[in-house]
Amino acid sequence: MCTNDTRDPWLPDRLLRTERDLLMPLLRRTPEEAYELRTACPGWTARQVLAHCGAALVRIVEDRLEEGVFLPEANACDVAEREDWPLGRILDELERGLTEAGPVIAGREDGRLDAVALGEWVHAGDVREAFGEPGAYCGKALELALPLLTVTSRKRETPRLVGVLEDGTTPQISLGNEIAGRPPATFKGDASTLIRIYAGRPLVRTRYELTGATEHELLIYR
Repeated sequence: MCTNDTRDPWLPDRLLRTERDLLMPLLRRTPEEAYELRTACPGWTARQVLAHCGAALVRIVEDRLEEGVFLPEANACDVAEREDWPLGRILDELERGLTEAGPVIAGREDGRLDAVALGEWVHAGDVREAFGEPGAYCGKALELALPLLTVTSRKRETPRLVGVLEDGTTPQISLGNEIAGRPPATFKGDASTLIRIYAGRPLVRTRYELTGATEHELLIYR
């Protein structure tokens, strides 16, 4: 069972770099018209999701983290600022962020930016799903994303949940925090569906069992 609460400061860096190597070749070869496809993020196309991702990571790299920087209003401003950028410039910024943000995140002893790395990986899944790629929220980086989800679910104060996963190399995972007088919730299903639940992504065509908690209680991004 994955239960380690100790922060690995370099885990976000490994996740971001792994995702860079997996995602960027796909993005570079995808026809530009596909970037206008809608994603699971309300109102955002694939192009806008990637613009947000690159902007967020480069803000971390350049230490431009003023108050409210990752709130919806600020995210929308970053995307609007890049509306007239050529696609290549957006992808270049994203690649830079995926390469350079990890060491900065590792240097933050409070670990507050770790969830940003997880969010970037989830957004890569949003784009893959929009493009019709298989395994949108799993793939080779899943083994790095799950331990980061474990730590993030604790920090975001979700209730304790024991997940029995039907795929991957982590057959069981423990997430969230114990609540006095409340037994742990249980999840049975595949890892990508578990990711969808915690990230608030559509659950259409998924199959799982969740007892002892609601999907809304498990959200880490609100």
